[in-house]
Amino acid sequence: MKDSKQRSSQRQKHASALISKGRRKVNTLFSKIKTKLSHSMPWLNNWFKHQDKDQNRTFVDQFSTKPLTFKLNVFLEALKSLILYGISIGLIMFALGLGIGAGYFAALMKDEPVPSYQVLKQQLDNTDQAAGLYFAKNTKFGAIKTDLSRTPVSINEMSPYLTDAIVATEDEDFYKHQGVVPKALLRAVISDLTGFGSQTGGSTLTQQLIKMQVLTSQVTFKRKATEVLLALRVDKYFTKKEILQDYLNIATLGRNNKGQNVAGVQEAAQGLFGKDAKNLSLAEAAYIAGLPQSPSVYTPYDQDGTLKDPEYLKYGLERKNTVLFRMYRDDRITKAEYKAAKKVDLTSEFQAKAEPESTSKRYGYVYNLLESQATDIMTKQLANEANVSTEKLNSSPTLYKQYETKATELLSTKGYQIHSTIDKDIYDSMQEIVKQEGSSFGPTYQDATTDPITSLQSVGDTPVQNGSVLLDNQTGKVISFVGGRDFSLKQTNYMLTKRSPGSTIKPLLVYGPAIDQKLIGSKTMLADFKTNFKTYAPTDYGNTIQNKFIPADKALAQSLNIPTVNLYNKLRKTTNPATYMDKMGIHLSDDEYSQLGLALGGTKDGISVLAQASAFTTFADEGQHVDAYVIDKITDPAGNIIYKHHTKKTRVFSKATSYIMNQMLSGVLTDTDGTATQLSDQLYFNTNNLVGKTGTNNDNRDVWFIGSTPGITLASWMGYDSTGRNLTDSSSTINQNYWAKLANSVYQNDPSIMKLEEDHEKPSTVTSSKVVKATGQLPGIVSINGNTRTVDSGKVTSLYNNWTPEATQYEFGIGGTSSNYETFWNHYMGYNNGYGTITYGETKASQSESE
Repeated sequence: MKDSKQRSSQRQKHASALISKGRRKVNTLFSKIKTKLSHSMPWLNNWFKHQDKDQNRTFVDQFSTKPLTFKLNVFLEALKSLILYGISIGLIMFALGLGIGAGYFAALMKDEPVPSYQVLKQQLDNTDQAAGLYFAKNTKFGAIKTDLSRTPVSINEMSPYLTDAIVATEDEDFYKHQGVVPKALLRAVISDLTGFGSQTGGSTLTQQLIKMQVLTSQVTFKRKATEVLLALRVDKYFTKKEILQDYLNIATLGRNNKGQNVAGVQEAAQGLFGKDAKNLSLAEAAYIAGLPQSPSVYTPYDQDGTLKDPEYLKYGLERKNTVLFRMYRDDRITKAEYKAAKKVDLTSEFQAKAEPESTSKRYGYVYNLLESQATDIMTKQLANEANVSTEKLNSSPTLYKQYETKATELLSTKGYQIHSTIDKDIYDSMQEIVKQEGSSFGPTYQDATTDPITSLQSVGDTPVQNGSVLLDNQTGKVISFVGGRDFSLKQTNYMLTKRSPGSTIKPLLVYGPAIDQKLIGSKTMLADFKTNFKTYAPTDYGNTIQNKFIPADKALAQSLNIPTVNLYNKLRKTTNPATYMDKMGIHLSDDEYSQLGLALGGTKDGISVLAQASAFTTFADEGQHVDAYVIDKITDPAGNIIYKHHTKKTRVFSKATSYIMNQMLSGVLTDTDGTATQLSDQLYFNTNNLVGKTGTNNDNRDVWFIGSTPGITLASWMGYDSTGRNLTDSSSTINQNYWAKLANSVYQNDPSIMKLEEDHEKPSTVTSSKVVKATGQLPGIVSINGNTRTVDSGKVTSLYNNWTPEATQYEFGIGGTSSNYETFWNHYMGYNNGYGTITYGETKASQSESE
């Protein structure tokens, strides 16, 4: 019993201690509350000061003696203050967030130009959404082809049912807001800052109009912010009626009964129901008004214009009923009208399938070129904006296709303007010439061809084709070109197809680099004797061998093959020719560079006329190369430049090398045995500063002539599509005659671009030396058959890239065997040993080129 009492006493003491400890904690907590409440509620602070009768009593003791009603009042007042305090904090945070959002919005928009009324009106009213195509000098000739049909009409020519249906369905507060609903902007800010919910949605009709007519479909906050800014401005500038009219004229509305994509209510009314927009019934208007949400799903027609199966057609019909309900809900139609329109069977009213009208493209080659180039430019630009590198884009066909699709959409829907470098007058004259002269190119054959898709064979004409291009040497712009004989029969652009370059590669791959590397001067001797590089035995034109040493400038002028191969063989041991070719935009494989036949044009896939001509301009521009281009700029409907070509020059050869090469290439036209000596007589202009190079492969499959004045380079290629068809031996002359007519037309249209009177200024780094004509070296003493002989007779001037040659040595040239040198020196001493007598090779080299 005693133990029990002791345990009870201990428990009471323990409980008392716990109560005391708890009281102290509560007093401490209430003291803190008292301090906070005293700061926020003055009336309570006064009560603490004046109502406390016993300063020695704790706050809990004092509060516990008060009546219940007082305690309740204090609690409610405290709770009220806390709630108000929380609301105040919330409002402050909201204001702060709003300020941050507004600041973020302002930061994004600070560099955005504020469009004027005129600019916005032009953009919103523009129903010609496909990109316009322009020649140089702002001459328009067409637009990017699109299957999107659009016929704008006034809003007064639209059924009132239609306008009511669109507003009720797409933007029921259209007539109340000022172009944008503020919550959409706040939602966009939160989305962008937090990363949650990239799709903002809830756009007004005004915003949708801005998105379709002015901006891209790219989903970024800046685009959304720009959309909001422009929507506010549009609402300020234009009436609701004007905004609604523009929207109804440009909204995409699925397909018509011809399978064409349609935009605007007039085209939709005609394509679906065969009537004008003003005559639409309530049910028809509701159906069309339901299309913008998902045109591909709700449209009644497939791609070929046939009516969809009922199971897919039902989606559009159900959408029509949804539109009707919203019209009824908004008191735009009566209940009776709503019920009656729901019962209408629109399936029977849809138009039967029809065939689209055939269209033909004028300036087809130019159209295809600009469309392709503009799409590529926009594809790379879109990828770059998304931080996708060009290397990554080009290495992934799937990724490229993704951005290409977006680029195509922009070019067909945003009213851009594509400005090219093509001079219309010169282009027209060149087309007229190829039309007139085409029949003289060679015979037309009847050949069987196989369709790559259907594998079906057909027999058709195989004429001699032509690809030509006219380039500005200093800028690289394509002034004009010939894509082929007849676009309506063959749409292949032969300016871009790859063909064997023949001897036109010699100055670029061999002679230019050899001079630049100080390997040769213009009179350096090159061996032209029978030779065999293991399995490769080149010969000259007609399977001939000159059996002598030839000066480099003569070998180039006469387009001799054996000297060129000997020089290329030596050059490869001195430098990598690829470094020169790459800088000029011609990229070949290591395997091709390893083949000696490359020196004569023996490429695997060939080189395009455009690329070859572009590389050739390097000599005319003092050894600098600029890439060829055809699109100068792309602008939006307001004239703002969204792409501009910038010329970048790359140093390929020294100025001295370029000067020497121009002197050597002039021999192609002026040398007695030059391969284009007859050309000058056919030209209307001064040819003193004209240089050029012919090219023909050994089976006459491809013939070339590339000529340059100080201002322009004009290249022409001829050949057959069929691998089994070759040109005649006279084809090189035919091509030169044709080239002359093209060049004359250029001169007659605009002689200033040729810069005929601008001489190639001789750089101080060009060294001139008087060398022995027979050896191409300075006079010297040579031991011949044990006899010493001074070699110094017959001097000619040789040009060098900042160096001078040695005195004549026994082996003075590039290429040739000991036997060849012995034959030369014996002939030099007066022996008649057949030196210089032309012979024929036993077999024709497979990769040789002939002139």
